[in-house]
Amino acid sequence: MVQTRAAPRYRVAKAARIEHGGDKIACTLYDLSTTGAAIEVANPAAIPAAFTLVLPEHGLNLRCRVIRRANYRIGVAFE
Repeated sequence: MVQTRAAPRYRVAKAARIEHGGDKIACTLYDLSTTGAAIEVANPAAIPAAFTLVLPEHGLNLRCRVIRRANYRIGVAFE
């Protein structure tokens, strides 16, 4: 299979949260690259188009924009 991603993705399973306008939504980070990630959430339709992804274990706050929504997962690009 031909890889068309801008950067290789690495599989992870990390607890994270989505923050936007005072809301905090628990999620799970499933894969990660230097340009984006795949995140599992309970209700993808409730996630705003842009938000901050917080990885408390690593002290990271990453600005994201949604590029894909499917079932319980969303794909994001880092800004």
